[in-house]
Amino acid sequence: METFLKTISALNDETRLQILRFIHENGEVCVCDIEKAFCMIQSRTSRHLKILKEAGFLRVDRRGKWAYYTIRMPLDRFRLECLEELSYLDIALPHIKTHCKDAE
Repeated sequence: METFLKTISALNDETRLQILRFIHENGEVCVCDIEKAFCMIQSRTSRHLKILKEAGFLRVDRRGKWAYYTIRMPLDRFRLECLEELSYLDIALPHIKTHCKDAE
């Protein structure tokens, strides 16, 4: 029950839906690229990503000072269906602006 509620809670925010779809469509994304694309400060971005990670959607890979997020695989059927439903929503996504991938 707790896992289900965390998942539903994570999806109950428009920004998190946008970030989740952004990562799903772009593949591995650096946290700084998410910040730039969504014009968000680091603390706000990190909070949204933490909630999505704790809900079981994301995997983080730390390399040096950067954190890269991807969709966690394998996902259970419920989360896969949630991602599929996101693809049907009319969500405006920003373009990815890579700023920090090569910086260390």
